[in-house]
Amino acid sequence: MTASSSEIEEAAGVLREGGLVALPTETVYGLGANAENPAAVTRIFEVKGRPPSHPLIVHIAAADQLDDWVAEVPPAARLLAGRFWPGPLTLVLRRGERVPLEATGGLETVAVRVPDHPVALALLSAFGGGVTAPSANRFGQVSPTTADDVLAALGDAVDFVLDGGRCEVGVESTIVDVTGEQPVILRPGGVTREDIEAVLGHPVAVPSTSGVRVPGQHPSHYAPRARVVLVEPERVLAEAELAQEDGHQVGVFLLPHLANAPVKAHAVVALPESPVAYARGLYGFLRELDQQGCDLIVASLPPEEGLGLAIANRLRRAAGPRTVT
Repeated sequence: MTASSSEIEEAAGVLREGGLVALPTETVYGLGANAENPAAVTRIFEVKGRPPSHPLIVHIAAADQLDDWVAEVPPAARLLAGRFWPGPLTLVLRRGERVPLEATGGLETVAVRVPDHPVALALLSAFGGGVTAPSANRFGQVSPTTADDVLAALGDAVDFVLDGGRCEVGVESTIVDVTGEQPVILRPGGVTREDIEAVLGHPVAVPSTSGVRVPGQHPSHYAPRARVVLVEPERVLAEAELAQEDGHQVGVFLLPHLANAPVKAHAVVALPESPVAYARGLYGFLRELDQQGCDLIVASLPPEEGLGLAIANRLRRAAGPRTVT
């Protein structure tokens, strides 16, 4: 925890006055506003350039506050909140009266979570209310995992930035819709499908598309300036060489088993063996290749199990509506 208590109190004051505060969470840095102030919430959309129909997540300080923000809490939601909060899990529930429609994209459902970061929890406690907080970056771009990332993306459009160090999880929360007969994972994230299934005691679907609007599911999202191309693992080196010969400044996500292979590319990121380390570093890797002047990034999808499912989801969104070749 790097932000001081006086800084946290000052940030809470900014929220009370309708301002925007960038705050660290365990997943990514969020751009926060008073969840009950429609004008402040609207300003989030304006600063990010985010479509107003794209709902936000309401962050609260503890699981026992959930009933204050939603109309009903099904047993599955109680079970998941009890096991994973604080943590990188967001629950979609029926909207309570405290939540303005500006925060839900006009929907009668609301996404809620309790972040697992000491600075975020201290801010929520000092503020005494809910904070809507999407990622603190321009809409569709790479999410920030440090305070410096926030400043580079948004500059003085943010009224106050709380520095809580580098985010430990590095990808956004898992979003689970618990409004239907069975919970459904709408966005893979920092809590794995396997862990959720272990708690619920049955399989949980992860549909490729959903009629429920949630954060992070725009066709092109989490995207660097460079174009991301996804290929099969055995094609990464050949595809990078072809693109480099074609005049591109190519960046490569190099798989661990190819660490000693010769690579014809402008820049290379050597991926870690651990999915936890890969998820934590993913957005930083994309930023690094942008900063090195790459205009094309060649990557492959990891096995879609554990955190690999969240990583694959982010890479697909970064690549946009293209298929793996």
